Amino acid sequence: MSLHRHNPAELPPPAGFSHAVTANGSRLVFLSGQRALDSAGAVVGTTLTEQFATALGNLLTALRHAGGGPADLTRVTVYTTDVAAHGADSAELGRIWRRMAGRDYPAMTVVEVARLREEGALVELDGIAVLEEPGGA
Repeated sequence: MSLHRHNPAELPPPAGFSHAVTANGSRLVFLSGQRALDSAGAVVGTTLTEQFATALGNLLTALRHAGGGPADLTRVTVYTTDVAAHGADSAELGRIWRRMAGRDYPAMTVVEVARLREEGALVELDGIAVLEEPGGA
């Protein structure tokens, strides 16, 4: 399996994402939206950065359970209730991403939404990963 990140010089330099990702693999993993929820379903954290770290951790946990890791992510969508706060916190969010997922950035989009399912939830992440079949098939 191989992933190739494409960042053409004709486009603005990406910061924390790749403009395009091509993947050669044999198994797709579609990751449901993950919010900052503990195992009982309660929202964890009151700030966007706290909730982002927990939501990303939950997304990576689901991916690991499916047999993948952060470098297998090809696409992530971030849904936030406050895109201005996301922009203001982008440096810290980038540090959280690099600490938890490394520097192999997927294609990524940030979308502002009116609200998320749980009261007090500020961010949700979903994604797609491409994995090699077990045994290299």
